[in-house]
Amino acid sequence: MPPLVFDEEQVASAIDRVVERIFRMDFNWDWPAGVAFYGVAEAYEATGKTEYLNLLKAWVDEKLEDGLPKLSVNGVSVGHTLITLYKATEDKSYLEVAEQMAEYLRLDAPRFAEGIFQHTVNSVTYQFPEQAWVDTMMMAGYFLIRMGALLERKDYLEDGLLQYHGHERCLQDGVTNLYYHGWDNLAGNHMSGIYWARGNAWAALTMAKALPHIHVTHPSFMMIEGSLRDQLSALVRLQSEEGMWHTVLTDDSSYLETSGSAGIAAALLHSGTLYNRYVNKSIRGIMERITDDGSVTGVSAGTAVMRDAEGYRGVSHKRVQGWGQGLALVFLADLLRTRDRVYG
Repeated sequence: MPPLVFDEEQVASAIDRVVERIFRMDFNWDWPAGVAFYGVAEAYEATGKTEYLNLLKAWVDEKLEDGLPKLSVNGVSVGHTLITLYKATEDKSYLEVAEQMAEYLRLDAPRFAEGIFQHTVNSVTYQFPEQAWVDTMMMAGYFLIRMGALLERKDYLEDGLLQYHGHERCLQDGVTNLYYHGWDNLAGNHMSGIYWARGNAWAALTMAKALPHIHVTHPSFMMIEGSLRDQLSALVRLQSEEGMWHTVLTDDSSYLETSGSAGIAAALLHSGTLYNRYVNKSIRGIMERITDDGSVTGVSAGTAVMRDAEGYRGVSHKRVQGWGQGLALVFLADLLRTRDRVYG
């Protein structure tokens, strides 16, 4: 495989700009902030720049003055930032809030089918009874695995693993090895049956990130490794010449989407040098979509499980989105980490 080809100074400059753009956006305590700030946390850990940490700390401290809001499965994603703040500052107040969120998942989050989290958001208007969405692997499953590893809490770790296995069982297609966006347990189907780029990024990225937290002797290690291996081998064959992926992975008429592409490319980086030639194409494609003011362009808006492929093709990709900023940062941070192949 060819070596990775990138200019470290250009990547570091892009990270600076993307981080700065994030903090010119306004967020509630919910998943857009969770993904955006997870990206900032990854950038801090990859670069050691304390200004990134200070920005995160200021935002979290201000929000916590108002107390922890009502939680949802998606909303606990801010817990990723709390883990980073605790590890960096050793301030136990961040860990205590993260534990409250983990306890919410353990005791109160709605579940179905042998313990799979039902997709929930901070809304009384939108309810999704007995639906599993692939987003949960990022928002809650990976968070529980990180908490289990940090605190040596077997119950958190096993619950996080249960989410990975449950979502694989419901969502990964045995023929294509791609992940569906959602599963409706009451109807017994995948609703629109679409392979959505950002959804596959949630699955691939968090499986790649979770594996270092799971001992190789745990049966879950090979189960997750196998799911990821087969998914990545399918995804690289769907990459466009521009180094990106279409928002509907199997539909070349759908637009190229940046957040999903960044998440998939970051997952590929965790396979060592195996996929370098695909990552090199992604470096070019993603860097071209970061503007001088740090806006990550070509990012689809928040996306429900749409009714059909036309619904996904019609989702706007005009605005700057927190999850697009965050996933771009994860990719760029992991790119810098290839200097010593250390990932968090």
